[in-house]
Amino acid sequence: MDRDRETFPEELADTLVGVQRLIRRRLRGEMPDPPLRGAEVELLRLVANRPGIGISDAARELFLAGNSVSTLVNRLVRQGYLLRGTDPADRRAARLLPTRAAEARLGEWQRRRAALVRRQVAGLDEADREALGAALPALRRLAAGLREEERDP
Repeated sequence: MDRDRETFPEELADTLVGVQRLIRRRLRGEMPDPPLRGAEVELLRLVANRPGIGISDAARELFLAGNSVSTLVNRLVRQGYLLRGTDPADRRAARLLPTRAAEARLGEWQRRRAALVRRQVAGLDEADREALGAALPALRRLAAGLREEERDP
């Protein structure tokens, strides 16, 4: 059991990353062009959930450098997924808004992701489904702790 305690955090992190990677890979192959990278999808989701967010706030929320988010914004604006408006309080600052194309794409992505995970969960036995359901509150607390630690190092 001591060995399990030593390796559990790494195994948990590897498993969560692996599941997320496999979901993204499967969805990327099913989605229409143009293909979007993981960071682009994350930025679109953030902007859809917080319309009017600024680039620096988006960078902070996504834990990315501001210039990286600016590059993503430029690409998504060219592809017709984001609108960049001017902040009325500070004409130098940009405010980001999703386009209808972005909302449609995100909706399709969410539907496909839910269907993919639903199929895989349905293929598990009852004990595994119950274990996953029971783990959700702990995983949410883990995510909240990670988010808080990042904000208050």
